[in-house]
Amino acid sequence: MWRGLWTLAAQAARWPCRLCTRRSSGALAPGSGATIFALSSGQGRCGVAVIRTSGPASGHALRILTAPRDLPPARHASLRLLSDPRSGEPLDRALVLWFPGPKSFTGEDCVEFHVHGGPAVVSGVLQALGSVPGLRPAEAGEFTRRAFAHGKLNLTEVEGLADLIHAETEAQRRQALRQLDGELGHLCRGWAETLTKALAHVEAYIDFGEDDNLEEGVLEKMPRVSHPRLPSLSSFSGIEVRALEVALGAHLRDARRGQRLRSGAHVVVTGPPNAGKSSLVNLLSRKPVSIVSPEPGTTRDVLETPVDLAGFPVLLSDTAGLREGVGPVEQEGVRRARERLEQADLILAMLDASDLTSPSSCNFLATVVASVGAQSPSDSSQRVLLVLNKSDLLSTEGPGPGPDMPPHLLLSCVTGEGLDGLLEALRKELAAVCGDPSTGPPLLTRARHQYHLQGCLDALGHYKQSKDLALAAEALRVARGHLTRLTGGGGTEEILDIIFRDFCVGK
Repeated sequence: MWRGLWTLAAQAARWPCRLCTRRSSGALAPGSGATIFALSSGQGRCGVAVIRTSGPASGHALRILTAPRDLPPARHASLRLLSDPRSGEPLDRALVLWFPGPKSFTGEDCVEFHVHGGPAVVSGVLQALGSVPGLRPAEAGEFTRRAFAHGKLNLTEVEGLADLIHAETEAQRRQALRQLDGELGHLCRGWAETLTKALAHVEAYIDFGEDDNLEEGVLEKMPRVSHPRLPSLSSFSGIEVRALEVALGAHLRDARRGQRLRSGAHVVVTGPPNAGKSSLVNLLSRKPVSIVSPEPGTTRDVLETPVDLAGFPVLLSDTAGLREGVGPVEQEGVRRARERLEQADLILAMLDASDLTSPSSCNFLATVVASVGAQSPSDSSQRVLLVLNKSDLLSTEGPGPGPDMPPHLLLSCVTGEGLDGLLEALRKELAAVCGDPSTGPPLLTRARHQYHLQGCLDALGHYKQSKDLALAAEALRVARGHLTRLTGGGGTEEILDIIFRDFCVGK
C-alpha cells in the first residue's frame, strides 16, 4: 500500500512540471483556466492597434491565426499574415509578439497582435480570436488582476498603474510612476518586516522564554521592542517600534496631499464684485468658462472647471462676488460662494488694484484674507494668494498699494502682465498642497492607504498599553496585517520562517 501511495505522490509531483512544459511550448493546456483577449490600445481609428491575449491557449491561438504555424522567438517581433481560422480569409499583416509565461506582464503565456488600427481590421481579428476554443473576451481590468494574482504586481503597484493610465498632468504622471515602481510597496514591506521580527520575538518568548533549550543571547538578535513583560529586553529602548510610529504619523499627516494630487486640488477664486474673478478663471483655464461683464454680480453660481495648473490637477471654481444687500438670487450665489470657500485647498483672493480703499475691498481684506492668512499651516490646510488685478489701470507715477497691504501679486488680466509670476506662485502653493511627487517619501493617494496606516498605528498603541504578552502579540499581528493588506500580501507562515531561521529552538 505504501509503495502505491509513494508512486501516486511522485506522479502528482511531476504533473505541474508537465503542465508548465506544455504551456511554455504554446500548446493548449486544458483545465488551466480561460484565455482572455481584448483590444489594449483603445477605441477609434489609429495607425496601429494592439490586441492582447493572456492564458494557456495564447500560443495555440497564435499558431492557428498565423502562417507559418510555428511560434516566433520569445519577445521578438515577427511579421505574420493573420487569417480567419474558420474561413482561411486573410485579415491583416501584423507584427506579433510571443511572451511565454512566467516572463510576461500577467505571468501567463501572452501574445500581442500589432495590427492596423482600422475598425474593420480590429473587429475581424477580435472575431477570429473569439472563434478559437478556450478563448473569451476579457473583463475590465482582468489582465492587471491576473498580474496581481501571479505576483507580478502588488496592490499599490496596481493602483499606480491605474493612476498612470488616467494621469492628466505632469505631477500625476510622476506620482503614478513612483507608485508603479513600487516605492510605497517597498516602504510598507520594510515596516511589515520590522513588525514580523518583533512578533516572532514576542511569540518565541511566550513559547520558549522559560525553556533551557533556547540558546542564550538569541533574543538580542531580534529588533529592539520594549515591553514591560519582556524582562530580557528591559534594557532596550524600543527604537524600531517608536521610529515606525513616528514614520506612520508623518505619512498620515500628509495623507490628504496624495489624495489631492490624484483627484485634484480645490482652488477657489473669490473677491468683491467686479474684481476680475471671471477673467482670471478664463485666463487660467484658457477657455471662456465664465461670462465677463462690467456689470457687478454677473456670476451668481459656482462655476467649476478642471485645469492643469503648473503641472498639478486643479478643480478651479469661479464664485459670486461677496457683498451684502442684493436680491435673493444673488444672495444665494453669495451663500454658495462662502460655502465653497470653506472647502477650498487654495484661495485666490482677488481685488481691484485701482479700488483698494473702497468699503468692499477693505471688508474683504479683513474678513477673508486676514482670517485665512493668520492661520498657520498646522492650524488649517487652506492657503491663500492675494492677487491685485487691473494693474494696467494704475498710474506709473501714482502711488501703488500701501505698505500695510498683505503680501500680494500684481496682475492684469487684460494685458497678461504678471501672469508668469502668478503661475510660479501657484506652482509653489500647489506643491505644498499636493506634495511634490519628484521628491520626498511616497504619497498616500487613496483612502485605503490612510485606513490601513491608521489601523497599524492604532494597533501599535494597543501593543504598548497591553499588560499581557498574548494581547501584545495579537496587537503586533493586527498592526502587521494592516501593512500586508495594504500591498495585498502577507501570511502567518512568515512568522514561522523567522522563528525557525533566527532562533535555535531545541538546540
